[in-house]
Amino acid sequence: MNRRRLLTLGSVLLLSGLGSAQAWAQGNPITIKGSDTMVLLGQRWAEVYMKKNPSARIQVTGGGSGTGIAALINGSTDICEASRPMKDKEKEEVKTKRGAEAKEIPVAVDGLAIYLNTSNPVKELTLEQLKDIYTAKVTNWKEVGGKDAKIILYGRENNSGTYAYFKEHVLANGDFHPTTQTLSGTAAVVNSVSKDPNGIGYGGIAYAKGIKHALVKKDANSPAIEPNMENVLSATYPISRFLYWYTLGEPTGEIKKLVDWALSPEGQAIVKEVGYYPLPKKS
Repeated sequence: MNRRRLLTLGSVLLLSGLGSAQAWAQGNPITIKGSDTMVLLGQRWAEVYMKKNPSARIQVTGGGSGTGIAALINGSTDICEASRPMKDKEKEEVKTKRGAEAKEIPVAVDGLAIYLNTSNPVKELTLEQLKDIYTAKVTNWKEVGGKDAKIILYGRENNSGTYAYFKEHVLANGDFHPTTQTLSGTAAVVNSVSKDPNGIGYGGIAYAKGIKHALVKKDANSPAIEPNMENVLSATYPISRFLYWYTLGEPTGEIKKLVDWALSPEGQAIVKEVGYYPLPKKS
């Protein structure tokens, strides 16, 4: 998260009638921490919710899904944002150290987009080709229908839920090639690919600005699928995923009010506004 976003969020906190000592004395703010993929969504939810509820105070920070999960385990956040499901070991740590179960709450849906520079003629890639690219079995764009140029790999740090999801679902738990340039946030990946004609990256669909995304094929004989809302919600797009909030036990009090609002039609409309996809409606 950049400095400007931090300053903007800080300004919202003050402008929401929270600058007085009396307001700050009403209790600790609700803290939301974790996924860099989700930080824009978390901030937007917080901004809108605080405007609607002037007595509410919410602080949102990123750092990666792993950071948010660690914060839930050690008790330094109320809500963990994660772009991957918590592992059984992590859930057990929450139970052991905090004395309650971690409550998993799907809050949005995302298509994990494959970022390409707008000048790249490649339009589609299979999951196998993506695996070969990120493990350096394929190192030149001409091997996948592009120009005769070396492929430059960009990715996320291993604390990222997006990194973990890509490693599991695309690399089949294989290792990223050491030449992959690991960056601290999705925005940094997008920025790098936007400036590098030979670059490739991955991340949340909401960040796909100033670059293009490749259509993805499950295998060579499958259709190439765009990560639009219809394809992501139907799981036709092969690397679709839920985005999660985790709380310590069932949310109560002000945290429950915030969770319920985020899951409401109004809160889910903000999901779409930010660039992710709202949860499928229950039949």
